[in-house]
Amino acid sequence: MFIQPTLDSLNRLKLHGMAAAFSEQMTQSAAQGLAFEERMGLLVEREALYRDNRRLARLLQLAQLKARSTLEDIDFRSRRGLDRAQLASLGSCDWVRSGQNLLIHGATGCGKTFLACALANQACRHGLSALYVRAPRLFEELNLCHADGSFTKRLASIAKTNLLVIDDFAISAIGPRERTDLLELLDDRVGVRSTLITSQLPIENWHDYIGDPTLADAILDRLLHSAHKIHLEGESMRKRATTAQPNIASKPKTID
Repeated sequence: MFIQPTLDSLNRLKLHGMAAAFSEQMTQSAAQGLAFEERMGLLVEREALYRDNRRLARLLQLAQLKARSTLEDIDFRSRRGLDRAQLASLGSCDWVRSGQNLLIHGATGCGKTFLACALANQACRHGLSALYVRAPRLFEELNLCHADGSFTKRLASIAKTNLLVIDDFAISAIGPRERTDLLELLDDRVGVRSTLITSQLPIENWHDYIGDPTLADAILDRLLHSAHKIHLEGESMRKRATTAQPNIASKPKTID
């Protein structure tokens, strides 16, 4: 049999998953007893799995998620106001395909970033592109883009992303340029691409935070239209994790 030439041809055609499966079949006695159709089906299935895994790895790399969290990691035992039915619905990613938004509000440390990254991870697993960025760094990046003339190009790049995650919105003051940039960014996405925003500031206070009444109306109109909302409750998860750890600095007293 011309095993090596076949492997070379499969790799040259970039059918690397199929090549690996074919090589394994040649060394497995159980595979020798399978019919041609069965062996061919296994090769095709392996190639499809290989490509799916490559695509997922690429999407996760481009997403730059802060937390490697998944929906399976969510602990519903903590009373944080999470709705299983709502998360199950969001986990289908139909809201991303429909270009709807998601707004997550809660106190610091209650799991906003964790949940946002889990949903972005889920979008990548469904073959959708995602991008995570903290609001202060997003505005800083766009300011630099204004300076070097790449602002329009960067906006066009972000506009192609299926799910944009803006973390820590309203954590610091914004000026006229930031307000205008945010409106431009959202205007490219409204009804076409999804935006997920997390914030410590209650959503009803966002209008006052943005400042300019006209721009605030325009920004919130694009954000709130067909938007899903999650309000997280409870104490800081970081604080809870810290208090749960034993104090390794203190040593037990010994009795002589």
